Amino acid sequence: MPSIDFDLRQLEIFRKVVDLKSFSKAAEAVFLAQASVSERIATLEEMVGIRLLDRLGREVVPTKAGEILYKHAVLLLEMKRTAALEMADLLGVRRGEICLGGSTIPGEYILPRVIGRFCREFPSLSVTLTVGDTGNIETQVLAGQLELGVVGSKGSQKSLIQHELWRDELVLAVPAEHRWAKKREIPVEALSEESFIFREPGSGTFKILDAFLRAAGSPGLSALRAVACFGTSTAIKEGIKGGLGVSILSSRAVDTELKAGILKAVRIKGLPMHRNFFLIRDRRRIVSPLCQALIDFLLTTSRKEENDDAV
Repeated sequence: MPSIDFDLRQLEIFRKVVDLKSFSKAAEAVFLAQASVSERIATLEEMVGIRLLDRLGREVVPTKAGEILYKHAVLLLEMKRTAALEMADLLGVRRGEICLGGSTIPGEYILPRVIGRFCREFPSLSVTLTVGDTGNIETQVLAGQLELGVVGSKGSQKSLIQHELWRDELVLAVPAEHRWAKKREIPVEALSEESFIFREPGSGTFKILDAFLRAAGSPGLSALRAVACFGTSTAIKEGIKGGLGVSILSSRAVDTELKAGILKAVRIKGLPMHRNFFLIRDRRRIVSPLCQALIDFLLTTSRKEENDDAV
């Protein structure tokens, strides 16, 4: 039986084809002609001795053997990158890119400001921020597409290392002219009287809100009258302003509207709704020096803000 062999460049190309589900897109990403990418994948399959990719319509997907090789390709390529970064760090060279994911609230309202401070402290580093719902960010971290994630609820995957970051409060956001606008709080039973705009089920806000309501003896979100489901807090705020309904959102997301008097925040009696955002990474993967620098910065920044709030 011939020995199975391959090189890191072949694995890099193979990984790009799987990630992008396309030979043409992968060719652009690795700066090769599409014919050259196809040829290298064919050579890799010949060396391995089994088909690695299938075409399903317009998409390219890995076979079972391809999934196994992809898993190891991610780890090997990360080891190569980490080795290069550690050598550069030893030589005093701190340059590179960090891929960070953020669920909607931290991704839109916290991380851009924090990344700005990080890049001023480390001007030779850059951060690419991907924003999605909590479930999507967790999936990308576990798949190795993102090095780190900051999400709005604690994950259940055992391979995730999770650190608490910033504290957040959820509030009921209503239009300024709403009948509850001048109230400080309302009973939880009154929520069923209103039309609600929800976040998508994969969001941290959705999961946390359902858990809070159930803890208060309510059937959860199923007891509320859903009028719409939007993918971002920005869309929900516009829906509230337009009179479509009310919603429970992060106080960070409505801060500008509250200060301008466009929306009002109402609390729910006997139901304090606080949560933490979590920094997540995959424990199975090696942490690069650049990634560790961002981890340390995020943890230090969140602790400093917490101490300042306490004062």
